[in-house]
Amino acid sequence: MKDSLELARLDTRSADFEARFGALLARDLGEDSAAERGARDIIAAVRSGGDAAVLEFTARFDGVQVPSLKDLYLDRDDFAAAFARVGREERHALSTAAGRISEYHGHQQGADWSYTDAAGNRLGQRISPLDRVGLYVPGGQAAYPSTVLMTAIPAKTAGVPALLMTVPTPGGRRNDLVLAAAHLAGVDGAFCIGGAQAIAALAYGTESVERVDKIVGPGGAYVAAAKRQVYGAVGIDLIAGPSEVLVIADANAPAQWLAWDLFSQAEHDAAAQALLLSPDADLLDSVESAMRQLLASQPRRDVIARSLADRGALILTRDISEALVLANRVAPEHLQLCVDDPESLLPRVRHAGAIFLGAHSPEVMGDYAAGPSHVLPTAGTARFSSPLGVYDFQKRSSVIHLSATGAQSLARVSAVLATGEGLHAHAGSAAARISGFDHNQSE
Repeated sequence: MKDSLELARLDTRSADFEARFGALLARDLGEDSAAERGARDIIAAVRSGGDAAVLEFTARFDGVQVPSLKDLYLDRDDFAAAFARVGREERHALSTAAGRISEYHGHQQGADWSYTDAAGNRLGQRISPLDRVGLYVPGGQAAYPSTVLMTAIPAKTAGVPALLMTVPTPGGRRNDLVLAAAHLAGVDGAFCIGGAQAIAALAYGTESVERVDKIVGPGGAYVAAAKRQVYGAVGIDLIAGPSEVLVIADANAPAQWLAWDLFSQAEHDAAAQALLLSPDADLLDSVESAMRQLLASQPRRDVIARSLADRGALILTRDISEALVLANRVAPEHLQLCVDDPESLLPRVRHAGAIFLGAHSPEVMGDYAAGPSHVLPTAGTARFSSPLGVYDFQKRSSVIHLSATGAQSLARVSAVLATGEGLHAHAGSAAARISGFDHNQSE
């Protein structure tokens, strides 16, 4: 067990900075071959064996043996009963978080639109929700009611009529907070199953599990591998990597607050990353001192110490502008701007999953209660992807209604382009809409 703090100190002025910074950002994005093979075998077994295969894997991995998969099904009444069982303080916290998440995602609602051009053609877009969504909630070492709220509420806000949750219950232990969150979030039903077998059941269906159109939610290596392999048969949200935070702070940021913020990411797991960038060397010294003082009191100090030793760093920059340049290179999952005037920096942030402005806006608030979903792009994928939201549970269809006049001119353009591509039936279909056209001309 690591009982002392080992933490890299970098300086952008140093000759070896680029090499050391690059090593910090090096991410193994390769597939876990053992997990890939294992997930592939499990998926194949579930596709051929259905309920029986899911029951076999649930007995093997979770120690839960039941005669029928329906014995592992929970409905809305079960969720309501769990909500009644949890304590008053927990009910209030869940309800407050659910209300804020719902309010935020209500602002993401899209609307159909259309316009009519000069030739009388009406063109537009229609938005419709997915029919069925599967929500994977981890349930091994810990319980994650926040994951239920952060995934189910955007789906329901989007108008998804059917939301099915899967959550493993090792040893048959069901977590009331998770089920209470399902009650508040409007989940329609749940199976107490997990792992790659749950992903396979959601993607392809079994005798008891109706297949879904999209699967969302985080999981371990086997879940990630299974999601990667079923993509195409169903949609997925993303392949989640280790959690990350990058903090930019000026001299006025409270050192102990920053120490807690770095710890809050590092305690996720040893692969998590916590970086602090500042032009103030005294602040970095104070933060390091605070971290050393706090570490011994942390129940997960071993995980924190390993994460910080392997992937953490305190980085001295020339100024805040340089820190922002480095932050955009990292494209972190979470970016905290703990400076006096964070709003002035916001236009210069190009890549981040979620941006937290000011010292009073720590990432932990985003994990639970601020409002936006905490399902975010990791491993630099914030360069091209976005947080989970209502739009992830909706489809957009193009709407094309041509007038007789409009079809005349567009048909000529389409016929010429189709002929140029050697697609003569395409050209014929377009040309048929031209008044008085001799169809033999297209041959």
